[in-house]
Amino acid sequence: MPKPNSLKSIFFALGANLAIFIAKLGAALFTGSGSLLAEAIHSLADTGNQLLLLWGLKLSRRPPTPKHPLGHGKAIFFWSFIVALLLFSMGGMFSIYEGFYKLKHPKTISYPFLALGVLLFSLLAEGISLIGCLKEINKVRKNQTLLTWFKKTRQSELLVVFGEDSAAIIGLTFAFLAIVLSIITQNPFYDALGSILIGILLIVIALAIGSEVYELLIGQGVEPEIKEKIIELLEKQPEIKQVLNLITLQLGPNVMVAVKAKMNLKKSALELVNDINQCEQILKKHFPQVKWIFFEPDIKK
Repeated sequence: MPKPNSLKSIFFALGANLAIFIAKLGAALFTGSGSLLAEAIHSLADTGNQLLLLWGLKLSRRPPTPKHPLGHGKAIFFWSFIVALLLFSMGGMFSIYEGFYKLKHPKTISYPFLALGVLLFSLLAEGISLIGCLKEINKVRKNQTLLTWFKKTRQSELLVVFGEDSAAIIGLTFAFLAIVLSIITQNPFYDALGSILIGILLIVIALAIGSEVYELLIGQGVEPEIKEKIIELLEKQPEIKQVLNLITLQLGPNVMVAVKAKMNLKKSALELVNDINQCEQILKKHFPQVKWIFFEPDIKK
């Protein structure tokens, strides 16, 4: 099965968000649109978020040390959680504030068609970024729905990029419709309402991302399907009579596995050790993400 390239998805999103931020900010300052300014801040937050994810990936790849014997893989979970907090605060809360400010101080949008043009450009750029992200997701999603994948995935950085891109597409649509309604009615109320709706959307997406990353941060095992496949593989080995217990821990891109197994009887301790080593080698061959194995022979659970 091909492995999804999270780094590629992050760079796609980074390039798109940086270009979109510059375009939105210029148009927002020129037109005075609250929805467009909210979207510009959203894109700025997303650009910073991609940089934080890149930093998190870099930290997660540091080798194990005596202080961190199981490596630094969970660093990407921490930075993904920080991204969710920033999306909530910097993106969502500011957009809501901007919307209520515009309600109290209404201002007619100048050059609204320029704003619409920038939003269409942004939709195109975000669409390209989302397609790139979905291409990587589809490598592992199989027949799962995107919602099921979102809840089950252990790749927090890919989850964050997908959540941000999805929020961006929906938010841009809100902003586009808000400005169109403002043009038709000549009422800036709809532009302010669009900003508030964008803020609510970002908060909902941020809470959804934060909830999933929280599970990984406090210690989550591999997907149930992978755990079943690990048990199935081990019980096929002639050295093992039965897997009594299996515990896994997701550590960023790597996995720790603890096995308690009932072994077929051997005449010596050396033979038992060789059998265990053989099983560990086979497990790592079929599941290269498994970096640490703690194997305990036993006769009962």
